[in-house]
Amino acid sequence: MKQIKPETNKTKKTLKLKTTLFAFIFLISFNIFSQNTYVFLGSYNRDKAAESIQVYQLDTNGNLTKVTSAKDMINPSYLTLSPNGKYLYACTDTRVPNGGSVSSFEFNPENKTLTFLNKQSSGGENPVYLSVHKNGKWLVNGNYNEGSVSVHPLLENGKIDSLAQHFQYSDGSVNKERQTKAHVHSTVFSPQNDYLFMPDLGADKIRCYRFDETQKQPLKETKVPFTKTDLEAGPRHFTFHPNQKFGYCIEEMSGSISVYKYDSGTLKQIQRINTHPDTITSGFESSDIHVSPDGKFLYASNRGKENNIAIFSINKKGLLKNIGYQSTLGNHPRVFALDESGKFLIATNVNSGNVVVFARNPKTGLLTKVGNEVKMENVTCVQIKNI
Repeated sequence: MKQIKPETNKTKKTLKLKTTLFAFIFLISFNIFSQNTYVFLGSYNRDKAAESIQVYQLDTNGNLTKVTSAKDMINPSYLTLSPNGKYLYACTDTRVPNGGSVSSFEFNPENKTLTFLNKQSSGGENPVYLSVHKNGKWLVNGNYNEGSVSVHPLLENGKIDSLAQHFQYSDGSVNKERQTKAHVHSTVFSPQNDYLFMPDLGADKIRCYRFDETQKQPLKETKVPFTKTDLEAGPRHFTFHPNQKFGYCIEEMSGSISVYKYDSGTLKQIQRINTHPDTITSGFESSDIHVSPDGKFLYASNRGKENNIAIFSINKKGLLKNIGYQSTLGNHPRVFALDESGKFLIATNVNSGNVVVFARNPKTGLLTKVGNEVKMENVTCVQIKNI
């Protein structure tokens, strides 16, 4: 009779490794197939009866299928989501004289509902951008007209609490038509969420605060309160590289991108490059900026004369090289977004009222239109979330 050899330590280790590997693959597969990708669209609806926020599901081919919508609000111009995707936050009453608010909604994908929760004053006229801290407990928004930033606590039920902190700025810059005073255009957390950066189009500055999430008033002064940009740059939106070493600011008025080396709340400019061909000398209206999840490519939108997405490669030093342009197939691409996998880029065209999905080539960074096009009057913003 053949004897069965006792299990050796090597065999045990091999079995354990195989089991762990199987479990890891199973978890990844379960995560992929259990999550759905949702697309959230905001607009300048100017009419409470209109569907001012719309939600779509994005399939693997780039097709959009409508899930739900919300009415009874004015101009939800910019949107963001809680880290778990359960709550949606919007800049509302934008471009409303003496108005300005931030609103919260609960999104339930199973019931296909988007339910209004509450709203609070944004602390200033014309809120244009808002961000949620990674802990889901803080909401920060920038107010363009008055040049201010506001901080609200977020409650466990998703509602926005009353204003906790507010800073108003008055300084402008050299352009007498557009920079007579501050115009905060975005509020962006650092990769570790311990600093807040605020490009100020009116002052040609990227303002900065330390963010202490444990305090009732989390914004704290820092040793470097702002980084000065080039004059008449008009800094607008800002994003970080996935490796957390570089920051990129798109400049609306100059049609440029400034590249910064980032370290613990400080920015050091290392490059400045146009978002447009050298043959175009005016009417840039550069607007939004994002880095692909793999960190290899950067995308920037141009409105004005171009209406396209400028595409850049990123080298190991964080520097940019233009490799092409992709028309957004519409007019005035104010905001675009990349999905979390980096497979798709979705652009919103305000003036033509259309939403276009592009597939992204991970090797070349180039874009190709896919899926179906969605029509939404005065669509201003898109956010994509796996839930």
